Amino acid sequence: MKKFIASCIAIVLFSVAAFAQRYAVIDSKYILDKMPEYKDAQKKLDQFSELWQQEIEQKQTAMDKMVKDFEAEQVLLPDNLKKKREDEIYNKEKELRDLQRKRFGFEGDLFKKRQELIKPVQDKVYNAVQVMAVQKQYDFILDKSEGITIIFADPKLDKSDEILKSMGIN
Repeated sequence: MKKFIASCIAIVLFSVAAFAQRYAVIDSKYILDKMPEYKDAQKKLDQFSELWQQEIEQKQTAMDKMVKDFEAEQVLLPDNLKKKREDEIYNKEKELRDLQRKRFGFEGDLFKKRQELIKPVQDKVYNAVQVMAVQKQYDFILDKSEGITIIFADPKLDKSDEILKSMGIN
């Protein structure tokens, strides 16, 4: 009876060990903050951002002066000149919005610079994580820096194709 119980416990332990997944947790923000090339890239990115912000502020100041001058003179202007100045102001406002979008909008200059400067450093970290995951046979690597994100998952654990197959989708 003791042998039977011991063998049952051994079977349970082996089956639990066989299905146990090995995982690790990293903090990519902490890792990046310790990398000199990340700090340099971030500093360059901040410089570009500041330069572009100054450019926008200068154009905003010029436009504000235009509006103020127009408001002061509009009573004295004939209708055709008034309309012309309103059109100029409208075009300047549109130009300013377009510049803001170009510099800081979705896929704007700041986004492109970030991709150019910071992505190579992030890729370096990602590659190091993948190498460690394979060497130490981790199934998952989680990143805790901005919520929990899976950085690496063993492809053999991906059951997406099985789900598609069960749904009748090939």
